[in-house]
Amino acid sequence: MTINFNGNFLKACKGESVSHVPVWYMRQAGRSQPEYRAIKEKYSLFEITHQPELCAYVTKLPVDQYNNDAAILYKDIMTPLPAIGVDVEIKPGIGPVIANPVRTMADVEKLGTINPQADVAYVLDTIKLLREQLTVPLISFGGAPFTLASYMIEGGPSKNYNNTKAFMYSQPESWFLLMDKLADMTITYCKAQIHAGSQAIQIFDSWVGALNVQDYRTFIKPTMQKIFTALKEENVPLIMFGVGASHLANEWHDLPLDVVGLDWRLSIKEAGERGIKKTVQGNLDPAILLAPWDVIETKAKEILDQGMAHEGGFIFNLGHGVFPQVNPDTLRKLTAFVHEYTTK
Repeated sequence: MTINFNGNFLKACKGESVSHVPVWYMRQAGRSQPEYRAIKEKYSLFEITHQPELCAYVTKLPVDQYNNDAAILYKDIMTPLPAIGVDVEIKPGIGPVIANPVRTMADVEKLGTINPQADVAYVLDTIKLLREQLTVPLISFGGAPFTLASYMIEGGPSKNYNNTKAFMYSQPESWFLLMDKLADMTITYCKAQIHAGSQAIQIFDSWVGALNVQDYRTFIKPTMQKIFTALKEENVPLIMFGVGASHLANEWHDLPLDVVGLDWRLSIKEAGERGIKKTVQGNLDPAILLAPWDVIETKAKEILDQGMAHEGGFIFNLGHGVFPQVNPDTLRKLTAFVHEYTTK
């Protein structure tokens, strides 16, 4: 371990005492940084992630610039899908586009398995490099089966997930086989990242908020239970996050994970009142980052006061990812403010 290693993030995940509230930002590496935009003029996302030195640089850049308490590996939730036979392309301005959408049981049965050492060696090499370079913990991540399935069934981004939900309701046998295959892929992929050196795992179920609680319990929760139970064996903090999914926060709290990620729709105080006692992470609305500094500071204080009063641990983050229009200086200033305001 590096001599000046900052372990506040890992301590907060476990609900332990910290010297200040740790802070990192979803999508902290990327589109809002001029250095990143210059790299993107030459390379696509997949090309960056396939070059460990370049990918490590992009991952580490926000930690160096903002003094954040954790790094999150720069990659995409789609990264492991080509290994199991999904033809995916990240199209600028659109997002992931799937050339061979899943529509039938036969399509699900065709899906293969992942061998991380062969299929995503570049990801593991990037993690190993970063562990030599970083003085803060490295978070890796995977996409949750519902969100991955939504892209695979819709063929790309969707506003309503009608095809995904129709598949789930009308072909339950095919659905559960798909969930099982994606769960196995996620477990194998995340375990390989941990063995390469990742110190925490965040599972992104970005679009699962499209489901109601009952459907989540029936069609999704058993799969998530399987994933988190398997990853728990690795003894690293496990984080859950989704967007527009406040109604599912208690369902996540039931799972064998350590940190419940909240978007901006559910306050930390309300989460506590609902019985969420585990560490929470969040949850400044990213849009506030475009407001004047006094507004940002006021909103951040509200969240920090609630977070520090929360029964479990607390990690400051946004309620979703940084977007391109955000000034990097704002993130630098916000990180410094969080550290200063919460230092004991």
